[in-house]
Amino acid sequence: MPVYRNPALENRWVEPGEVVPEDPVGLPPQDAHYADVYAAKEDGGFLVPAVPYRQIDPRFYRQEVADPFGEAPGTIVVDTADRYLYLIGSGGRATRYGVGLGREGFAWSGRGVIQWKQKWPRWTPPDTMIARQPVLAKYSASNGGMPPGLDNPLGSRALYIFQNGQDTLYRVHGTPEWQSIGKAVSSGCVRMINQDVIDLYDRVRGKAPILVI
Repeated sequence: MPVYRNPALENRWVEPGEVVPEDPVGLPPQDAHYADVYAAKEDGGFLVPAVPYRQIDPRFYRQEVADPFGEAPGTIVVDTADRYLYLIGSGGRATRYGVGLGREGFAWSGRGVIQWKQKWPRWTPPDTMIARQPVLAKYSASNGGMPPGLDNPLGSRALYIFQNGQDTLYRVHGTPEWQSIGKAVSSGCVRMINQDVIDLYDRVRGKAPILVI
């Protein structure tokens, strides 16, 4: 994002009690843009609620940035340290999204492919999670999992990562818990705001390469 400067306000003396109308440097206001990006939207028969984006650190907003990795266009890169997901574009640019990471989100790294992706997926907690939280047994594979919906932990979209033809059990998915973006939480893989994962889903081709670092 561009940074603006206001030289008239830089290095000037501020009288005690004086109200300075604006900071001398910073990011231009983009409330109208992000109000639209994170507005409520109807999708697949569900009304995805608006996200109170002002309560999220602005660095985790969806934005176009310089590509820091140099991977081939169409590659997804998950930076687990900084809590970002990049979709590499052309011309040295990338779309960057903020993500949240659960315990499972730190369990796998390396290169894989998006073997398949699904709109409004069912959620089937792994046996290890059911062992920790027996109340989730009603959503086990034998019980058919949790139906799609606004409360489903996989949110509005899920991208399933395979490596060497095997399911890694690692997912990029939506979440209704926008508060978890930019944070490490108790469970889940790579969480994205529902509006962001819908945008990513529409941009990602089948069998897209993914790198998790």
